[in-house]
Amino acid sequence: MSSSGTDPLVQTADGPVLGRTDAHGVMAFLGIPYAAAPTGPRRFAPPEAPPRWSAPHDGRSYGPTAPQPTAQGPLAQLLPHVEIPGDGYLNLNVWTADLEGSRPVMVFIHGGSFTSGSGAIPTYSGAAFARDGIVLVTINYRLGVDGFLWFGEGTPNLGLLDQVAALRWVRDQIASFGGDPANVTVFGESAGAMSVCTLLAMPSAAGLFRRAIAQSGAARCVLRPETAALAAARVAEVLGVSASRRAIAEVSRAAVLEAQAALEREVASEVDPARWRELSANLMPFEPVVDGEILPQAPSDAIRAGAADGIGLLVGTNADEANLFFVPSGVVAGAGDADLARVARSRGYPPAVLDAYRAARPTASAGRLVSELMTDGFYVVPALELAADHPHTFVYRFAWASPAFGGAMGACHALELPFVFDTLDDPGYRPLLGSDPPRQLAAAVHRAWIDFAATGDPGWPAYSAQRPEAMEFATPAGVAPVHRPQELAAWGASGS
Repeated sequence: MSSSGTDPLVQTADGPVLGRTDAHGVMAFLGIPYAAAPTGPRRFAPPEAPPRWSAPHDGRSYGPTAPQPTAQGPLAQLLPHVEIPGDGYLNLNVWTADLEGSRPVMVFIHGGSFTSGSGAIPTYSGAAFARDGIVLVTINYRLGVDGFLWFGEGTPNLGLLDQVAALRWVRDQIASFGGDPANVTVFGESAGAMSVCTLLAMPSAAGLFRRAIAQSGAARCVLRPETAALAAARVAEVLGVSASRRAIAEVSRAAVLEAQAALEREVASEVDPARWRELSANLMPFEPVVDGEILPQAPSDAIRAGAADGIGLLVGTNADEANLFFVPSGVVAGAGDADLARVARSRGYPPAVLDAYRAARPTASAGRLVSELMTDGFYVVPALELAADHPHTFVYRFAWASPAFGGAMGACHALELPFVFDTLDDPGYRPLLGSDPPRQLAAAVHRAWIDFAATGDPGWPAYSAQRPEAMEFATPAGVAPVHRPQELAAWGASGS
């Protein structure tokens, strides 16, 4: 280490990086390139090493973020969103309290349906983790068309390969920031959690991390090659170009993003399994593809077969995940029985499941049952299946209820993030957190993540069929049986 004035300077294998130090002594090194800018011939190619530099890279502010549609609608008012223009968006951010030593490392993969989000969102600041003995890394990766569109030719799963490249950078360079490359935990939320579970099944990611945390996303959300090609062909059709990446690369970035958004709206509004195949269940046209090489098989199958043996795993969900999408949109308040039946049918939920929810909640509205079905079918059941398939997995449930919409949001999707990062003061989360979120709960959640990363033990017993329990993060927190056991039994996912 050396310094420029009061700013720390770290020499990496690619060149020197200038950082900044906050009032508590935590150093941040932001926007560090881990791969070359994905432009020109590199746009639809695997990530390449960045060009080396000799003048210090200014890491005192965040670098560019991946191209993505501007946030709109109710969710744009509830969750923070950051867009920073620029081509060199394959970058990462590092927070550390000391450049000496060898401390546990945590690498966060952001969510956003594989089409939005970034590692530059203030909620994901690693300052609290660094303060508490962790070297924290957040990353950007290619999203949407650039990261996951595939016609069947060229290299698939570019967004996943970006994540692997970032993890290799961590392996090779994190020691310069005081981190232990042999003690890395990768964690993510939503699409980031799905990415984490996919990395568990990827041969190219083997050996790059010791532990993994999946928040509100598990191992189910992948596409077959023919479904990926179907989505890609529709993007080309909307753009009016031939079905190839080369043709799409000739179209303006703005037009591609609009076509991407148009496809997402089309899949969401026309839930037709006969046309959209598994997209009708996942509602995400851009996902990892089981291509047979980079991703040899579905992550759930690979993990069940032992691909993640030896990797410590913590997985969990929020008690009311789907409320984030269905309360602000009016579905919970306005859906009727016909809507409930359509949702269950279009997503292939067995009739016995719908009957179980109706029987257990005889006074619940159809809209409330829609949200509970989607919470359990899309989030909870896959998480418990993952826990059952991977021995000695720790399970949690986040159950503190947001005060937003008069309390109707409950413990909705993404609510746990400022608790995990101990960033309750982030003004971007104020609409969901209210004016007085419980700081003692943030301390407990944050500490559990740190303890798991450092030791492999978050502080409660592992999940098993004989003991189907989870740590419930609420006020107060404590170990409890899995929630909605009667309904979960209908899915065959109660653990009993």
